[in-house]
Amino acid sequence: QVQLVESGGGLVQAGGSLRLSCAASGSIFSINAMGWYRQAPGKQRELVASITPGGGPNYKESAKGRFTISRDNAKNTVYLQMNSPKPEDTAVYYCNANVLRVGLGYGMDYWGKGTLVTVSS
Repeated sequence: QVQLVESGGGLVQAGGSLRLSCAASGSIFSINAMGWYRQAPGKQRELVASITPGGGPNYKESAKGRFTISRDNAKNTVYLQMNSPKPEDTAVYYCNANVLRVGLGYGMDYWGKGTLVTVSS
């Protein structure tokens, strides 16, 4: 099996910074795209940022210029650096990875359990 474990959430003041991490472990052959999603109370889960194995990023429009996604392929870890967060960024942040498992010929999506980010004004 594959597990994704997020860390780094918490309370941050608007205009501050916060770094989320997500480490994947288990029977991993390789990892395709990795990403961060978020879900605020009463809202649908939405993509915040994603990154290809080669490091090519993709961002939600409101995250551009403030958030930076990166990954360490040797550590099977993806990061989200959140600079100048706003109260509207408050949500549970979930890590996602498309993983090619050992012995399987196709990738499968896995999710972390989420980490709460609260941005105070």
